[in-house]
Amino acid sequence: MGSSRDIAIGPVAVVSLLLGTLLQNEIDPVKDPLDYRRLAFTATFFAGITQATLGCLRLGFLIDFLSHAATVGFMAGAAITIMLQQLKGFLGIKKFTTKTDIVSVMRSVFRAIHHGWNWQTIVIGVCFLAFLLVAKYIGKKNKKFFWIAALAPLTSVILATFFVFITRADKHGVQIVQHIKKGINPPSAHQLFLGGPYLGKGFRIGVVAGVIALTEAIAIGRAFAALKDYPIDGNKEMVALGTMNIVGSLTSCYVATGSFSRSAVNFMAGCETTVSNIVMSIIVFLTLELITPLFKYIPNAILAAIIISAVSGLIDVNAMILIWKIDKFDFIACMGAFFGVVFVSVEIGLLIAVSISFAKILLQVTRPRTALLGNIPATSVYRNVQQYPEATKVPGILIVRVDSSIYFSNSNYVKERILRWLADEEEQNHKKNLPRIQYLIIEMSPVIDIDTSGIHALEDLYRSLEKRDVKLALANPGPVVVSKLYASNYVDLIGQDKLFLTVANAVHACVPKLEDEEP
Repeated sequence: MGSSRDIAIGPVAVVSLLLGTLLQNEIDPVKDPLDYRRLAFTATFFAGITQATLGCLRLGFLIDFLSHAATVGFMAGAAITIMLQQLKGFLGIKKFTTKTDIVSVMRSVFRAIHHGWNWQTIVIGVCFLAFLLVAKYIGKKNKKFFWIAALAPLTSVILATFFVFITRADKHGVQIVQHIKKGINPPSAHQLFLGGPYLGKGFRIGVVAGVIALTEAIAIGRAFAALKDYPIDGNKEMVALGTMNIVGSLTSCYVATGSFSRSAVNFMAGCETTVSNIVMSIIVFLTLELITPLFKYIPNAILAAIIISAVSGLIDVNAMILIWKIDKFDFIACMGAFFGVVFVSVEIGLLIAVSISFAKILLQVTRPRTALLGNIPATSVYRNVQQYPEATKVPGILIVRVDSSIYFSNSNYVKERILRWLADEEEQNHKKNLPRIQYLIIEMSPVIDIDTSGIHALEDLYRSLEKRDVKLALANPGPVVVSKLYASNYVDLIGQDKLFLTVANAVHACVPKLEDEEP
């Protein structure tokens, strides 16, 4: 159903741990494992419904409201939250908070320091975490040794399991996975919460997990599609992922999405179609049927170490520094998402990220840039005088460029900004004993559209200029804008001779009139 040929589907660390964190906020998996699983299936069902609905309604563009900067901050915050949750297994703590904010987690950790920590567990966790980090560093430094980083988690699990088995460390307080049932899980359609208090909670968790899963899957699909130069249909991907998760929720599965590591293996192995996913599912089936008893003695500490090592790569400090250098507002969105996730919750962090990104869009729409233009010497080119200091202003003429379409949301701002430019220029000319401004030329090439509010704003601007004895001219409006100016009779208001192809033409037409009007 999807259009990506390389994406490998399955559970991924970020979505899995995010889902687990959100579920634990509602139900304790130890005290009530049945309802915990039911809520997981319900959340997966609504995650699939969310994804499929977005795809069917072709609303994939909504994912783009989560900007790159917000995603960087959100992922870093999620990584910190996930790491904090792993301290339970890493330190061998039995009683641990169900909250996810850093204050509650650290309070729970330090309260257990004298009677809850297990030193054997800590030794296992620290040793293998160091091994995993070194292996990752070697693989990153030298691409020839990428296999070291790839095999490190499996090697760690085998060694740690063997060590616990021969020493019977589980008898000394080291927590292990214990028994895992063989075979595939049974149907779970009857276990979904379709009513009661958990219905709303399942819906909320499903929407959050579904959106994050979509963002990751589409980003991965686009990345590998770009390498092989074929198109990706985001809406088809959404429908495919949604259908998969809906079916999964009915067969005892939780939210799955595109995995970067598995997709990278697919790509490196030369896979050309999604048949690779079928092969992978067969291998998983055989694993569940044949070797699950071997998982019994896996220590929780090694799983925590693997997770901490894996999610540490989500904290991209270099990307944050680059965002700070490029755009301070983007950095605010990044930090807002980060601190929202770390100090409050994942949902609040996501809400902050989307809200700040949306606020940035509104700010750019309602406060478009404007610029004063001057003539580049020995040319007929007019450019921003702040960007090109050598550009000179034309005496008696003010040239302003509007760098956005003019809509109801910004029309008054554009009008007021132009009048403010005019007032500032007149004040400066008066101080320098220069000729007063007699013509205002608006460069409209960036204005690709205008609505009725925009036209009313231009009419108000024309009347304000008339009172100041300043004439208005428009340069290079686009075809859509021109047709609307004619339809509204605005061209008749300012005069047919006040519409010009270029700024240079407008200046050439105005300069002789300035000379005629000089005493």
